[in-house]
Amino acid sequence: MAKKGSNAVCRLTDVIGTSAQSGQDAARGAVKTASKSLGDLRSAKLTKLELKLENGKGVQFRTRLSLSFKHAA
Repeated sequence: MAKKGSNAVCRLTDVIGTSAQSGQDAARGAVKTASKSLGDLRSAKLTKLELKLENGKGVQFRTRLSLSFKHAA
């Protein structure tokens, strides 16, 4: 929660993560990778979950996340 009287500007960006294991692993991987180049991540919102199919079987989870991070002044 922001302190009273303080102002912050946050920016949003979308990232996509992939995993053969689960959607949760795909999301975690996307956040981990994004945190290396985006400073001060604040929140992540799952906006889309897909499952790639091959021969009728799920082979890869794809998650699209909207990440919020504090914009440097």
